[in-house]
Amino acid sequence: MKVCILSDSHDHIPLLDAAVADAKASGAEAVLHAGDLVAPSTLHCLEKYGLPVHVIHGNNTGDMHALTRLSHKPGSIVRYHGMDAGIELGGRTIFIVHYPHYAHAMAATGDWDLVCCGHSHKVEIAEHNNCKGGITWVVNPGTIGGVGSAPATWILGDLDNMTFEVREVPKSLEYRDRVTANA
Repeated sequence: MKVCILSDSHDHIPLLDAAVADAKASGAEAVLHAGDLVAPSTLHCLEKYGLPVHVIHGNNTGDMHALTRLSHKPGSIVRYHGMDAGIELGGRTIFIVHYPHYAHAMAATGDWDLVCCGHSHKVEIAEHNNCKGGITWVVNPGTIGGVGSAPATWILGDLDNMTFEVREVPKSLEYRDRVTANA
């Protein structure tokens, strides 16, 4: 099973939309968003892909009440988990949290095959030895919002093989879409 792992979209709809479009075309069956979505309405651009979107909040939470309402709408693709999430996809246990230090601590427990995080806006893909004698992957996709000087990045994860590929969306896409929308 392939998944789209992203974080820190910060309301940058064209970049988020482009990442999930690429992920869907590459065979992704779910989206994991590790926080800092900000406005829940940002997720509406993803409805057309029909993929379940597992989302947590980060330190830029936006309207959590609206996010909760959105996730409870009949037929919603959004699964809002609160400040963190423990889920199972493709036979793998996955923990999603916003903060890298929390992610590394959860990886150490050995309870998870994969721990996803965000916040730093820096890509990290690392294997960690855990206290149960196994390996847990920690994946931080950077920022799909391309915040500041950071590139707009996301990760295509293959849960069958536990491989992770960094992908980038050109930030010029967001500027072009803004110019077109304002013309």
